[in-house]
Amino acid sequence: MTSNSRFIKSVLTAAKSDVPAMPWARGAHRKAFIARRSGAEVLKKTA
Repeated sequence: MTSNSRFIKSVLTAAKSDVPAMPWARGAHRKAFIARRSGAEVLKKTA
């Protein structure tokens, strides 16, 4: 089996699933970023 056919099979499998996994929607780095962003209140400077 060539790498091209494996790639196409994995793409078709992901497309047939209900919710394909997006790279930005998972992982510890993403969870830490969201927690940091939602936990800290940002004070904006006024001119």
